[in-house]
Amino acid sequence: MKKTTKLIVAFVVIGILGAAAAGAALYFKQPLPGKDGKHAAVEPEAHPKKPARYVSLDKVIVMLRRSPGETQAHYISTDLVLSTTLDQEKKTKDDLPMLRSVAVRALSAHTMSAAQELTVEQYAEQLNNTFAATYDKDKLEKPFSEVMIGKLIIE
Repeated sequence: MKKTTKLIVAFVVIGILGAAAAGAALYFKQPLPGKDGKHAAVEPEAHPKKPARYVSLDKVIVMLRRSPGETQAHYISTDLVLSTTLDQEKKTKDDLPMLRSVAVRALSAHTMSAAQELTVEQYAEQLNNTFAATYDKDKLEKPFSEVMIGKLIIE
């Protein structure tokens, strides 16, 4: 056989094998049949995850308590990010003044030495717990799922 004929036969064989592989892949990707012989329907998730929305609470600045004998003032400046859903975004934005007040109250309880010892995760956890307690006390649904720290400066 000529060299070009062998090359054409090789391409035809490779094409047939590729088509067979693609067909096999499609066949095995199909859902398994149910008890009645029909294909089982793909069930949606029990609780579909709603897309997250983020609301900022910027520039929460708090003067820290002074330790005994300390004369210099120290501050915490933080930007908070609240994770919510599209449905709850407006309610979260409406609650921002109250949330700022609660955050100031929670953060102002620290002294400079105590504030320097906490990690960002510990601050976030403390604020999450404080916000949850505030909403529980008022018997209201919390319109966000989590508070995250966007920026934290201790001076």
